[in-house]
Amino acid sequence: MKTTTRLLLIACLSLPVLAACNKDAEKVEVVETALVAPTGTDENSWNTYLTEVVKRNLDGATNTYVYVLPHEGAADFQGYYDRQLEKAQVDIQRGILEGNLLAYGSPSSAKTADLVIASFTQADPGSMKGVKVLFIGSAADNERVKAVVTPAGVDYKFFEVK
Repeated sequence: MKTTTRLLLIACLSLPVLAACNKDAEKVEVVETALVAPTGTDENSWNTYLTEVVKRNLDGATNTYVYVLPHEGAADFQGYYDRQLEKAQVDIQRGILEGNLLAYGSPSSAKTADLVIASFTQADPGSMKGVKVLFIGSAADNERVKAVVTPAGVDYKFFEVK
């Protein structure tokens, strides 16, 4: 009886150790799926897509400023564009601290590029050192955006919409 009790006690005491060993073996690697942009103009689909792109490109950013436009055919597109531009310009003129992320994206890459370019016209050279800028758009607009934001000293990143 003493032997049986001792064996049960040893078994009970060794279970947590064995369970801890199995935790390492049970770890499953999460593989991110490729992001595919919505083909239509559904605003919710685009917002979901752009949110996921920003999440995957945070790179340790402490705060995120996101500027999103609807598709060009949306009601009051120009009013929405003007309000986003004003917000972006005010944010940049006020100053963005190092480690923050500015993300720009929409179904219309050209209009988004115009927004980025217009919002950086007043940025002083080197004034945004350590600020991350993420442009989500087409490769055709990448270089013109990069040319305008780089003098401000930002860490520029381009994500191609596919």
